[in-house]
Amino acid sequence: MNESSKILEEFEPIDLKEMDAVKLMNRTDTKFLFTMQQFETVLKEVKDQYRVLEVNGKRLSQYRTLYYDTENLNLYAQHHKGKLNRYKIRHRTYVESDTGFIEVKFKNNKGRTIKKRIKELLPPSNWEGENRLFLTKTQPFEPNTLIPAIWVNYCRYTLVHKTELERLTIDVNLEFVKDSVTKKLEGLVIAEVKQEKKKPTAFLKMMKKYHIREGSISKYCMGIALTCNGVKKNNFKKKLLTLKHIIDYDTITSTK
Repeated sequence: MNESSKILEEFEPIDLKEMDAVKLMNRTDTKFLFTMQQFETVLKEVKDQYRVLEVNGKRLSQYRTLYYDTENLNLYAQHHKGKLNRYKIRHRTYVESDTGFIEVKFKNNKGRTIKKRIKELLPPSNWEGENRLFLTKTQPFEPNTLIPAIWVNYCRYTLVHKTELERLTIDVNLEFVKDSVTKKLEGLVIAEVKQEKKKPTAFLKMMKKYHIREGSISKYCMGIALTCNGVKKNNFKKKLLTLKHIIDYDTITSTK
């Protein structure tokens, strides 16, 4: 058992049924990128304020996500341009609970993320029936133009604040798989703070304390930029350099 897992064993658990109270399908999202050592330091300081999701006795959950895009990667291009009112379309498998969903995430021009989903155990190979109807109602692209773009796999801890309406997802062991290319980002931790309204909770105070700045690159865009030759990535260059720095160097001693 690694150090972060040992620390998380000290957290009080929360189960899936209790998690229904913090679905936050309409919310604000704030992302942070940092090292595993920083993660362990922060965990020790917030363990009394949060509970950790436990599914079938496990606190680290496996996620397998297939993102869909057009042949010309139009959804990726919209993100690269910084376009507001943009979409992500994906199928996500929750390995421990053996469930799956088709999900459409919409980021509006007010900075809010709205997620809609329907149950579907396996990633669709074509869009028909209820799946096609769902996509037609929730996003602007013709369903037949949406094809598999990249697999994004990782493991996740989910923390829930004991008194505030806040959920944290902590992603580790990130892996991108596109065609014959596999890229693993070991040592990187991605935290996403999901709130109904932005509020300075315990975790966000720790981000400020250790000078860990918000980083907004999506895992989908990160994966396409790292595995696809020929795609535009100039607007992501600074963020990709930050990723490399985090992975190559442990920066916690210089951020205290």
